[in-house]
Amino acid sequence: MLTKSESAASAAPVSPTGPPDDVAGLIEALSEALAPDEIIIDPAARERLSSDVYSEGETADLVIRPADRQRLATAIGLITGQGFAVFPRGGGMSYTGGYLPDRRKAVVVDTSALDAILDVSPENMTITVEAGVTWKAIYETLDPLGLRLPFFGTFSGARATVGGGLSNGALFMGTARYGSGAELVLGLEVVTAGGKMLTTGQAGFKNGKGYYRSYGPDLTGLFVHDAGALGVKAAATLRVIKKPAVNGYASFVFATAMDAAAALSEIARSGRAEEVYVFDPETNRRSMKEADLKADIKRLLNVVKKQGIRAGAGIAAAGRGVAGDDVYSLHLVCAGSTEEAVAADRATCCELALRHRGAEIADSIPRAVRANLFEPLNGILGGDGDRWAALNSKVAHEDAAETIAGVNRIFASHADAMAANRVTFSQLFVAISNHAFSYEPVLRWYDEWLPLHRSTPEPSHLKKLTEPEPNPQGRALVERIRREIVAFFQARGAASTQIGRTYPYYESLSPVAAELVAALKQSLDPSGLMNPGALGLPASKPID
Repeated sequence: MLTKSESAASAAPVSPTGPPDDVAGLIEALSEALAPDEIIIDPAARERLSSDVYSEGETADLVIRPADRQRLATAIGLITGQGFAVFPRGGGMSYTGGYLPDRRKAVVVDTSALDAILDVSPENMTITVEAGVTWKAIYETLDPLGLRLPFFGTFSGARATVGGGLSNGALFMGTARYGSGAELVLGLEVVTAGGKMLTTGQAGFKNGKGYYRSYGPDLTGLFVHDAGALGVKAAATLRVIKKPAVNGYASFVFATAMDAAAALSEIARSGRAEEVYVFDPETNRRSMKEADLKADIKRLLNVVKKQGIRAGAGIAAAGRGVAGDDVYSLHLVCAGSTEEAVAADRATCCELALRHRGAEIADSIPRAVRANLFEPLNGILGGDGDRWAALNSKVAHEDAAETIAGVNRIFASHADAMAANRVTFSQLFVAISNHAFSYEPVLRWYDEWLPLHRSTPEPSHLKKLTEPEPNPQGRALVERIRREIVAFFQARGAASTQIGRTYPYYESLSPVAAELVAALKQSLDPSGLMNPGALGLPASKPID
């Protein structure tokens, strides 16, 4: 939450000379539509909310944080009506520039105050939430009812919001069986650039209800993974499932990335697991090095509480060094309604992992992850205060090996410069349903922190870390490597999560598809003021 000094209790100037006339005029207009604490003019707050985990944008002239959907729509109409651009922001965990302002006359629209659970229907198996609701809040709402989302959250789910996740391809928990957040959406409320509220799905019909997605053309799909380029999400209806009664866990180690990747693909194709993911040796080493005894004890107690004394005792006996230093570790979760069904699924997964030269180890990691969902986001920084930024590609299973090898060749070509500038990398593999392989290389380096690094971790955790000195050479090297990797992904026709302003989405489209997407942008945002630059979309043509 912001302090009172960060909100506009009145239209006070941001400097002794006052804001520019156009900003002052916008503040005056918005003051008629929004509550006083929904307009944020404090310079430090605007700077923080104009940056992400990787970089800083131009500091927005203004930030608004509406707590009401109709006020959100009215405000967006006023903002664009005065020629200001809208930059929608959810939980702020982006590292692809998805909401970073790139110009003057920019307003960041922070949707985090739209945090109401609007409806839970066990009868219809749906939940309707406002866009600022976190994945953690949804899980905690549904869990006492014995319900759950199919895909039910990201590692950053304590802060990551539904609106941001649906704009950027959220995935992880439950993804190996159910896909990403896109697959569970039944309908959306979206505010377009002109301030109109568009409802998609069956709720968008006269006398309709939000229980079904695609009666006719799928309008909901147009606004999923759009990086906010087509509108600001205000609410979403999501389908829910009965929470599985039984979970089963397994972990394996592999000598090579290719064996681990092949095993992940085999297990994904079998459809027997809810999650399958692989950590590389660097991730395993870091997790051992950065382990915190107090945190470990707390996690162990959560395992005991949620999964029983026997499960907790198994983790305690295995200790921290379950994966070793120089191996790739694969972890999976099976889930079902009976012990027998889950045991059968787990046995199949084990057989497939062993077939690819895996060796079974204690299942400490997947148990701990499931028992400690949505932890505080202390991991936004490394254990030595280092920074990180990820990239992502989604490829067909048959293309996984060459994708991994190609990125490793890029890293190898920069090995000397990386060593000189204290830049390292790690890799994460994740199964998406039974048909896609997610590959995520993560660059890590020592550099001065950004505003989110200083404000996101728990204060007690932040006190343990020392901010590194500025490292412009390392930062420039990271950016160079990121650009090379993105170009490699583009050349291979890969899809990516969290497109933002990092991946060349629009220029990668076939001509006919590009023409259609440009026409859609022009129709919804004729003045080009809705998150301009996101998805690499061309500027809209001015209205005559």
